[in-house]
Amino acid sequence: MVYHKDTVFVIGDAKSSQKNPITIRFNQFFIGLVIDRMNGRIVDVECSATINLTTRFVHSLLSGRLINDPDIVDDIRTRYFGSSQKALIVAFCDAVKKYNQIIHQ
Repeated sequence: MVYHKDTVFVIGDAKSSQKNPITIRFNQFFIGLVIDRMNGRIVDVECSATINLTTRFVHSLLSGRLINDPDIVDDIRTRYFGSSQKALIVAFCDAVKKYNQIIHQ
């Protein structure tokens, strides 16, 4: 896939629990977001996961939404019950912080 020139790529990261398969495989939890800088809409999403269904589900939770939508974290809390839920929230918030720093430069 080729992304429009007005998009930016941001990575958020977080530590997941020591026994989590994601930690064993990747050492940390990562979420990558492609965001349209003109309107803040999340264009594409991928995360470090041990099964593809996790990545697809996270994509469905976030893709097409506005990066600064305050309901996203609540949606993760009420819909994502993987062992890396807390890490996903922290990584997403880290990505939001980085995105906001980029657009306010």
